[in-house]
Amino acid sequence: MDMKKRIHLELRNRTPSDVRELVLDNCRAREGKIEGLTAEFVNLEFLSLINVMLMSVSNLPKLPKLKKLELSDNRISGGLDVLAEKLPNLTHLNLSGNKLKDISTLEPLKKLEHLKSLDLFNCEVTNLNDYRESVFKLLPQLTYLDGYDRDDKEAPDSDAEADGDGVDEEEEDEEGEEEEDEEDDDGEEEEDIDEEEEEDEEDEEVGDEDEEEDGSGEEDEEFGHDGEVDEEEDEEEDEDEEEAGKGEKRKRDTDDEGDEEDD
Repeated sequence: MDMKKRIHLELRNRTPSDVRELVLDNCRAREGKIEGLTAEFVNLEFLSLINVMLMSVSNLPKLPKLKKLELSDNRISGGLDVLAEKLPNLTHLNLSGNKLKDISTLEPLKKLEHLKSLDLFNCEVTNLNDYRESVFKLLPQLTYLDGYDRDDKEAPDSDAEADGDGVDEEEEDEEGEEEEDEEDDDGEEEEDIDEEEEEDEEDEEVGDEDEEEDGSGEEDEEFGHDGEVDEEEDEEEDEDEEEAGKGEKRKRDTDDEGDEEDD
């Protein structure tokens, strides 16, 4: 697919001024030049032209807000002065896998005052003696060369990518706020759970006390009931004794009467 058609597809019914990121990797650049990209992409911040058989950036339009440019795996050998003219706010530039042989071909990048990170992996220039020292000396504004600073400390992930226009930072802030809100909600839920547990414990304690009181009352009632039963049993025994006494008296009286008749 040629570059013009790819740009048309990437627009997706948007106007060029609405586009902030444009990825044209692996499409075909006719005659090794950029085609179809115009200054109408005024708000473009990220442009990727990886492996598009690009030999020159001479047709690059003026993109005042562009911060990151990916040009790796192409056939660029020079002509970098156009970058300083057309991309005044560029901070990240990837020229890995191109045909850059001499340190002098990088000299136009001195005009990119905001350039923070430069990648030249797999370029012949990296084979030169004192390559890193020479590049840092030529481009004092650089912080990272091939992902490492002057002290060979690796760039953090945040610096390995383009600084956007604050969109990523806003998303991080929103995520942070969401996490804080979730933590607050979790804290409130834990407090509610703790309060409910305390209330349940208090209810259980009160219930145990009531059960103890109920149990003692029932025992008292049982004792009282047993007492009444004992009294009734005693009365029945007394009545039985009285009846037995009366029976014996009647028997004696009958016997006495019989003796008198015999006499």
